[in-house]
Amino acid sequence: MVIQRKQVGNKGMFYVGQDGVIEAELVYHIGSEGKMIIEHTEVGESLAGKGVGKELVETAIEYARSHNIKIVPLCPFAKSLFDKTPEWADVLA
Repeated sequence: MVIQRKQVGNKGMFYVGQDGVIEAELVYHIGSEGKMIIEHTEVGESLAGKGVGKELVETAIEYARSHNIKIVPLCPFAKSLFDKTPEWADVLA
């Protein structure tokens, strides 16, 4: 599975898709203070239960680390993963 990234201006997403159909996505925006704010994570039925949501969050974390960005997980799913994974604390805003 390939996770792709698309960003226009300060809005972006990490996603899994084929033939123009998005099957899973993590939507974010970059706030005025340069933080990545995770707004929403959604996984379609075809990928449900396969850990794709967590992979999307992990990809956002890798991106944040490599670009020295802090994350604000407003999305309840992402927030719950951050709460359960103390080794991600370095990227929390």
